[in-house]
Amino acid sequence: MRLLSKTYWNGSWVKFRESVEAFASCEQVTAYANDGAQSRGLYWTPKGNPQPRVAVVAAHPRVDFSQHYLFPGLLRAGYACLGANVRTLGNDMACVHEQIILDIAAQVQWLKEHRGIEKIVWLGNSGGGSLGGFYQSQAQLAPSDRIAFTPAGRPTSLRTAMMPVFDAMIVSAAHPGQGLVLNETIDPSVVDENNPLLTDASLDMYNPENGFVPAPQWSRYSPEFQQRYRAAQLARVARLDANARALIAEQRDAELMASDPGFAALPLARQSAVLRRSAFQPVMIVYRTMANLNYTDNSLDPSPRGYGSLLSDRPDLMNFQLYGLGRVVTPDAWLSTWSGLSSNANLIKNASTIRIPMILIHAGRDLDCYMEAHSKAIFDAFASSDKTFVDFPDQLHYFEPDEGQPQNAGALAQVEKVLPWLESRVPL
Repeated sequence: MRLLSKTYWNGSWVKFRESVEAFASCEQVTAYANDGAQSRGLYWTPKGNPQPRVAVVAAHPRVDFSQHYLFPGLLRAGYACLGANVRTLGNDMACVHEQIILDIAAQVQWLKEHRGIEKIVWLGNSGGGSLGGFYQSQAQLAPSDRIAFTPAGRPTSLRTAMMPVFDAMIVSAAHPGQGLVLNETIDPSVVDENNPLLTDASLDMYNPENGFVPAPQWSRYSPEFQQRYRAAQLARVARLDANARALIAEQRDAELMASDPGFAALPLARQSAVLRRSAFQPVMIVYRTMANLNYTDNSLDPSPRGYGSLLSDRPDLMNFQLYGLGRVVTPDAWLSTWSGLSSNANLIKNASTIRIPMILIHAGRDLDCYMEAHSKAIFDAFASSDKTFVDFPDQLHYFEPDEGQPQNAGALAQVEKVLPWLESRVPL
């Protein structure tokens, strides 16, 4: 059964929508974070400005932004562009945000040391918004004040990293963080994590008795159901947090036992069991994460969006498939990235510490990022005195074209608004 949307089935719209060979050059970047991890990216420079002093940097926790659709318009204007992919590109099963912002640090440092870039502008599209917000919130601190431990209790390398700060931020079709999104999309009607088909019908948004009607009709959920539903979503996230912490504690206990002076006196079979448990890296399978009330009820955070989500126009069925948000993760990745209760990659929280110029781009027909819950909340949270809000009522999440439109229509519309703002804040 094919339920994945055409955008995801045929490839993401985060790609060049015009040829750039005539006006831009490209080189591969290989950078090494201070914890030793390697990351790669593509560095684009305008042929008319081969030694630019300003670079726009884009990245995402798992999506390839090396050829971001906004880059061609920025390159034509003379700005350098870096698509800075991180270590979890294509597979965020083990994505720990306290690690991947080290990849951003390494690539930004490469720009400054090896290409003479003086000013950095962050392009935070979709999940890149919260990624960049977390980075900036840490980079602007004295190293000794940065986060010392991940939500799983592991030591970070943030206090020894070179982390150049951004000079401005573009936040485009962004959400507050992957964990905060999952708080809204996780299915609270799952009764048993080991028996994912077992359902509490009173908390099932796809149950007609709770207001659901089949696609493509819009559902309507009562305020009472909405309140119970949202509370139960957070309760499930809290249970998964507890599961993750228990798995981590088991491993830590085994590690401590293996390092105890009396370990060598244990029977060999016991030693083997302890060593295996200390080496064991469990994964969590989180079923049914496609259950946001907004997918099927457009009276909630009203907008001209279509039915369903970015991943599927049948979320009631996609909810039971393999592909989805945070479906297979390590306990560390769950706490750092996918738990809205534990993750540090919280753009609402981090934006309150950021004071550099920023522009927020809202896509009115976005299926997953909403005006009130996301765009306005993020914009209001920024502490910047210089901040600009631009609404594109008719655009989709990646500014992808409607049928019959030129491929580059959405990208050109966005760069037309972004470029004057950028040129006035961070001139070439």
